[in-house]
Formats: sequence, structure tokens, C-alpha cells
Amino acid sequence: MSYIIKTNQLTKTYEGKEVVSNVNMKVKKGEIYGFLGPNGAGKTTIMKMLTNLVKPTSGEIEIFGEKLTNTSYEVLKRMGSIIEYPVFYDRLTARENLELHCEYMGFYDKKAIDAALDLVKLKDIENKSVKDFSLGMKQRLGIARAIITKPELLILDEPINGLDPVGIKELRDLFHMLCREYGITMLISSHILGEMEQVADTIGVISDGKLIKEVSIEEIHEQNTEYIELVVNDVKKAFYVLDEILHLTNFKVIGEARFRIYDTGASQSEISKELILNGVMVEEINKKNHSLEDYFLTLINGGGISA
Repeated sequence: MSYIIKTNQLTKTYEGKEVVSNVNMKVKKGEIYGFLGPNGAGKTTIMKMLTNLVKPTSGEIEIFGEKLTNTSYEVLKRMGSIIEYPVFYDRLTARENLELHCEYMGFYDKKAIDAALDLVKLKDIENKSVKDFSLGMKQRLGIARAIITKPELLILDEPINGLDPVGIKELRDLFHMLCREYGITMLISSHILGEMEQVADTIGVISDGKLIKEVSIEEIHEQNTEYIELVVNDVKKAFYVLDEILHLTNFKVIGEARFRIYDTGASQSEISKELILNGVMVEEINKKNHSLEDYFLTLINGGGISA
């Protein structure tokens, strides 16, 4: 299997404290790798090390099959990135900022600027000064700058920050297109679980500087079981109906009024009917699957999950 990124015992220490600890991660060629963890987990520090902005305290990084060193200039030319918030010359326009970036990178395809602005939906405001851009527009321009040189590897740190739901959907579609049609491998960090579930092929879960798990979205979905989620007005009476009347054995109470029923012995309609007949008001009843959120929270809270 071909890996674009491999790290071996990657560690970073600041003032005697390990903020990244012995991370061994592998990003496959042509995939979208979702780097998932709470704020402060170490995602940005690892991305800075991958782009040579920060030097590891110990361990090794391999990109495109080459060990990353202080002189890995050619390797870095094959990458695009946004680390933390993108910074621009505020008094220049979007187009002028991209022209400067191309000059700096030694990339002289003028049509690429139009194509990149078009992809991130900034074509109509390309001549507006960046100082007048919203945070979301700056995020879009940062992505345009990252993809303009047609990199083989794209590293994006929290790229959907500041975007509204429409903008998030547009970027999600853009990421899929860049990966599937252009063959760009992507490493995207986020703390937004639902978005990672819709974008990534593989998830790397990080907490307190440690990579807890690498697993494909497909594997997570295969492990997840269906269940019926139920909200009632009387938990004690509902418990009695499920246990004594319906004889269900695999269910649990979540919170003050919510049940999750994993037992396949009864349908939603049967459960609703029996509860109502016994004086229990059913406020909600839905069939659901365990989500990436369930998986993530179980890992972060120290629960064991096999994969």
C-alpha cells in the first residue's frame, strides 16, 4: 500500500511538556484523512511539523517516501496547506494575493488563478480588498491559495471555520472533487464530528497529544448497530412496559427520558402501541445508527472499541 505521509514515534515537547507523544500515523495516497480531536489535542502542532514549520523533538516524518529534513524544499513544493488562520496582505485584492503567492512559488500559470477562485466561489469578488473579506471568505481564499499550484498533498487545519452551512456544503463537495478527480491526497483536521463523517475516508482520533485510533469510516459504519431511540413522559412506566410486557432484554435509559432499544424483537409500531395502551406518552421514536460521534466519544472517554 502506498502512503503519502508516515510518522514514526513523532514527539514534540514544549517547556518539558509533551504536546505530541509518539504519534505513528499513515495517510494513504488518494484518500481524505480526517484528523479528529478536541481543541488543544495536538492536531495543529502535528500539521506544523509535517509542513516543516516546527521541528520535532524526536521521531521521524516521511512524505512522498522521503524523510523530511531541513532541506526538503522539493517535497514542500508538492504540498499545499492552511495552518491555523490564513494570513494575507489585507490591502491587496484576492487576485493580487494569489499572484504574489504564485510568484513566490515559481508558478506562472495565470489561468490557474481564475480556476482556483472559481472553485472556491470567489470569482465575482476577486478585485475586492481582502481587508473587506469576512472570515469565511478568507478561509475560501486560503483554500484557493493552497490548491492553486495543483499540489499532490493538501494539509488543511480546521478549513470550515467561519463558514455558514451553505459554505460548508460547498467546501465538502470541493474536497471530494479535488480528491476524486484531481487525485489530491488530503489531511483535514477538525473538531466537528458530523462534518468529518461526511468528508473523510479514514479517521485519525487524537487526544492529549496521542493518536488513539486510525480507522476507516467504512469500518466504523460496519461496526455500528441499528437501534430505536425513544423519548417518553414516564420513564418508570415505560421501563415496566419494555421489560415486563414486551419482554425486551437489550435496552438502556439515556438521560432523564430517553431510551435506546437494541433488541430486534419488537418494531417501532409495536413499541409505540404498547406504551400508549399502558398510559405512556411517546414524544419521539426513531430508528438510528451509532454515529461517528458515538465512536469518538467512546474513544476519548477511554472506552474500548475493537476494529
